[in-house]
Amino acid sequence: MTIKAIVFDFDGVLADTERLHLRATQEALATHGWTLDERAYFDRYLGYDDRGLVLEFARDSGQVITPDVVERLIALKADRYRAHLADGSALYASAVPCVRRLGARFSLAIASGSLRDEIRYILSACDLADAFPVIVGADDVANGKPAAEPYLRAAELLGIDPSDAVAIEDSRWGLESARAAGMRTIGVTTSYTASALSLADVVVASLDEISVNFIEQLMTR
Repeated sequence: MTIKAIVFDFDGVLADTERLHLRATQEALATHGWTLDERAYFDRYLGYDDRGLVLEFARDSGQVITPDVVERLIALKADRYRAHLADGSALYASAVPCVRRLGARFSLAIASGSLRDEIRYILSACDLADAFPVIVGADDVANGKPAAEPYLRAAELLGIDPSDAVAIEDSRWGLESARAAGMRTIGVTTSYTASALSLADVVVASLDEISVNFIEQLMTR
């Protein structure tokens, strides 16, 4: 078995945007009279895309929500998120070196719960858009993480078998998605502790630890 591709999650792995997502989501939900606290966001909803979060939040709150309200909240959250991105670069300092390092040896892709245009916006602003020929966003799949579809779709677009790819994730939901697709996994402790990422084949503290040799050694574990 050989590794042909690396598939990155985006938020919490390449981009330090989780708190921006939280803030934008809180502002959107507030227009409907709902309050989402930070601990609940990270413990309960982090792995969902925007649609899934709104639906799960409504279900947990015992609220009935119509499709038009769902769409309005999703659109409002996206608008608020883009506005917050204007504050500066969203990528981790370790992201660009890691991407360039691994991109010299492997095909690269992104499988994320964020919208594809949001991802491209951030990558373009950081001169990294050329590194990812494949980007699978929330608007590209019917079933987001923890379902396997985002990673299966990424593998399909890369033209490889999922078992020939390694996924890099920061959450249990993302790891579940990647493992269900049949990929090897690396957990990064940017959002959760190592114990919370026990599903990963290996856990690291930073992208700085991940090199071509590190990936190749993963296959011997």
